[in-house]
Amino acid sequence: MNADAGPASALPGIQVDYFGRAARRLESAHCWVEVLAGGGPRVVRFGLLGGQNLFAETPTASWDGGHGTYELLGGHRFWFAPESDDCSVPDATGLTLSAIPAATTPAVRLVGAVEAPSGLRKTVEVRLDPDAAAMSLHHILTNEGSRTLQLAPWPVTQLRLGGVAVVPLPPADEVPDRRPNQLVVLWPYASGADDRLRIGDHRLTVTAWPDKPMKVGCLSSTGTAGYLLDGLLVMLRFDPARASVHADLGCNLEVYCDDRTIELESLGPLVALAPGDSVTHDERWEIREVASGMDVDAAEAILREIARA
Repeated sequence: MNADAGPASALPGIQVDYFGRAARRLESAHCWVEVLAGGGPRVVRFGLLGGQNLFAETPTASWDGGHGTYELLGGHRFWFAPESDDCSVPDATGLTLSAIPAATTPAVRLVGAVEAPSGLRKTVEVRLDPDAAAMSLHHILTNEGSRTLQLAPWPVTQLRLGGVAVVPLPPADEVPDRRPNQLVVLWPYASGADDRLRIGDHRLTVTAWPDKPMKVGCLSSTGTAGYLLDGLLVMLRFDPARASVHADLGCNLEVYCDDRTIELESLGPLVALAPGDSVTHDERWEIREVASGMDVDAAEAILREIARA
């Protein structure tokens, strides 16, 4: 069903507004999520039931990468790596929003329009967990064009400033001392001297206060990252596919921060996506209430624990 047509009662969730744009809200006993109903696919808000939105809201941010005005909006978007102007093709129209057949929890499928010039179609399936304040996001990139594309699925999630991102790094005892086991990458506009960035023996952290853009990436062994904010730990989990080839000099996890937002970004492996083929990438996002003032040591321990589960 196209989100711009048909009875609203046939769509999952309830109708809400996101800065003048139509959106749908899904709720479980533990959390809520909002998705755009007429553009994207975009997941624009996420929070504990009865709590505020933890995603960043950037409704006025936009740029023209050569294909028209791309609106950043905030929350969760679905791109592909390596980054190019083809990532930011305007997506304000053409979305199809529908229920997911046989879903047993609140769920919605978001299917975007085919994007020129790549020929890619993006799909995101959102499912709320019945037993936790969590959602799963199933991302699908389908090549409906005429040429094979070298790319990796790359979901990007904007979170509110004011917290600390925590990324576990491989432990020192993983390999013999003579062999490297850690990969950390800086973007040209980033600096190792940036006060927001700390690289320790077994983790890196980014403190999210507003400043000039910076970005750091790594090859995660746990497939986890967290964000401590206002007594909550927002956790990202994904398959790190560590043995596969990755974009961005080998990164499968990246953190970006500027004066508006901090982003947690996971990447799937690089693939040669032939016409007619699809590639998928899954993320799980969970919110936990934690002790007030929890430090990054405790947050890292939780992230390593869920990676072993």
